[in-house]
Amino acid sequence: MARTILAGDVGGTKIHLGLYGADGNALTRVADTIYPTHECSSLEEAMGRFLHGHAEVVAAACFGVPGPVINHVANPVNIPWSMRESSLSQALNNTPVRLLNDLQATAWGTFHLTASEIEVLQIGNPDAGDGDIVVIAAGTGLGEAGLIKTDTGWHAVASEGGHADFGPRDEEQIDLYRFLQKEFDHVSYERIVSGPGLHNVYRFLLSRGGDAEPGWIRERMRIEDPSAVIGEAALAGSDARCVRALEILASIYGAEAANLALKYLAVGGVYVCGGIAPKILPALKTGGFIRSFLDKGRFRSTLEQIPVRVCLNPDAALIGAAHVAATLQ
Repeated sequence: MARTILAGDVGGTKIHLGLYGADGNALTRVADTIYPTHECSSLEEAMGRFLHGHAEVVAAACFGVPGPVINHVANPVNIPWSMRESSLSQALNNTPVRLLNDLQATAWGTFHLTASEIEVLQIGNPDAGDGDIVVIAAGTGLGEAGLIKTDTGWHAVASEGGHADFGPRDEEQIDLYRFLQKEFDHVSYERIVSGPGLHNVYRFLLSRGGDAEPGWIRERMRIEDPSAVIGEAALAGSDARCVRALEILASIYGAEAANLALKYLAVGGVYVCGGIAPKILPALKTGGFIRSFLDKGRFRSTLEQIPVRVCLNPDAALIGAAHVAATLQ
């Protein structure tokens, strides 16, 4: 007998909710909707809007949420409200509910990617082993997680590694650090490797002088998302400063992906997920990402063995949350 499963990918920008039919290990998406996060006063409200008109009784629910989940409660830094498993369960007539860090949900989702949903940046050594895997995902913020292989199966481990101290690797990055420290005090990798981070890098380059900022870029950034404008101009090659900003982001992204891989000794592979990677895929493939990934001195040869893949499916976290929900009783 198929059960109805509710899954969600909750972010600082959008809330993606999906309804699935679960028959054993097979899941079929029945409906899904995306809501702007700023239009919702709570996850319960978004959930109620989504389920209105659906007669199915939800048997279990799981939501990937930004930030740590501690004692079944999430208080994200990028969302102005908290989430509690008990409150969500009550809103669903005491249905079992699980809150996961969004990167835990994404990590579970990587097991369900098809070949067409993956772009390989580094093949690695297929004989290196099927050990631990790490997931890094830049979007509104920078998320990181691990998949640990044990005798009893896989376990997704949350982290807040994106908030760890940024480690500059050359003189330009030292200057970038100093620029950001004046504004933010604590400079994390998320301040650079994220949507807002691309704008931060662009502003740093602008502060260094050089050619005047083109009027068309300034005008577009006034009325549009600045990072989207910068990324589009960089990929089109229409502004040198935008091109350089994206190059810096890609380089630091690769360096932090390698940091994460080394901390987990992730010989099973690195998945680069999140909303930004597919959009800037040409920049990731030019080589700067992998050059920084391998630039770890004595451990270069180890990192050369690790497969590095980009997830092209923006629904990985939603899919992962749905599969976790299907395990709840």
